[in-house]
This record gives sequence, structure tokens and C-alpha cells, in this order.
Amino acid sequence: MANLLELSDQEIIDIANPLWEDLIRTSNNKDYGGFTKNFSKKMLMGADEVTLGKQWANSPILAKLAPDYSALGCLKRDDYVTVLFKQVSESVPGEYLGRLVLGMQDEDIKIYGCTIF
Repeated sequence: MANLLELSDQEIIDIANPLWEDLIRTSNNKDYGGFTKNFSKKMLMGADEVTLGKQWANSPILAKLAPDYSALGCLKRDDYVTVLFKQVSESVPGEYLGRLVLGMQDEDIKIYGCTIF
């Protein structure tokens, strides 16, 4: 894989979209294994099943994400790329900002962060 930081924004978004779609689907299904399958080792250390379960239970947004989203752009910094998404929920009105942080782990692109604001 080429250096992630050397890819164009569109190439990065093309990589990020299926990862984001998987996060939406597995978050809605509260599927810990599926949700974390593309996480970096570092990210996995802070994303245990109990913590994610509490987030899913306490947030009306996280388990009802709409499949409709749009990538807003990329921010490249240090060894990571942050992809920003416009995201909506099926249960809470309004638009939310999704953030997906990608980086390289060995030769693979992995998720180093993902949040909804």
C-alpha cells in the first residue's frame, strides 16, 4: 500500500467510505467484533466490549445511525488522515459530524479513531 498521506483526498475517501459503512452497520447491530475488526492495535486497547456496550446503551444516536452519510473532506497530519463525514441518525433529528482517523499499521490501513459529535 502506498503511503496513506501521499494519496489524494478522493483516494482516501474511497478507502474510508466502506470502513465508515461497516462502522454504521455494526454500531446499529451492536456487533463488537464487527465494529472493531479494522481497529489498530492501539485503538483496540481503549475499545473494550464493556465500554462500547455502555456507549451503545446510553446513546440514542449510536445504535440508530442512518445509512445516509457524506464525506466532507480529509485532514492530513503527522502519520494520520482524518476523514470527516456528515452523518444523520434515524432516532435523533439533526446532522452530526463523524470523524474517522486512519493510519498505517505495518502494511495495512487501520482505524485509529472514530467518533460522532
